[in-house]
Amino acid sequence: MTGPDTAAIRAAEHIGLDHEVRVIERARSVEEAAQRLGVPVDRLLKTLVVRRADDDFLFVLVPGPRQIDWPKLRAHLGVSRLSMPDAGVARDVTGYERGAITPLGSIRSWPVLADASIRGVGVVTIGGGAHGVSLRVDADELIATLDADVADVTAPA
Repeated sequence: MTGPDTAAIRAAEHIGLDHEVRVIERARSVEEAAQRLGVPVDRLLKTLVVRRADDDFLFVLVPGPRQIDWPKLRAHLGVSRLSMPDAGVARDVTGYERGAITPLGSIRSWPVLADASIRGVGVVTIGGGAHGVSLRVDADELIATLDADVADVTAPA
């Protein structure tokens, strides 16, 4: 039996990102996904799509139990307004359904911002481009490979 084939997995292979593909039954929450994957919830990264302006988006990598701190994010980006696109727009600009979004293999190469709490933690899990599919990767290698900006832009949920 072969494993899943997603744009994210193909992208990770193409760019030489060392990864392990994990497949679980679709989870209803970050906590449930972390439990099924057997990882601490703070090592499960959510990829959120943020809109800066019309046709100007970025990916924000957020550890599972945290959420975007909007004032910090606006200050870091030097903007006064940001928003989260609806599910349809997010799919249109990434190629992925909400809950399966990842910067790896996105149909457009948007900038990536990783929360500072991710740096140096070792192995993390990020979405693999389909529900229930994830990739285990080294956090610092992921940040470097994605050329991600790193800043303190989250707060506890």
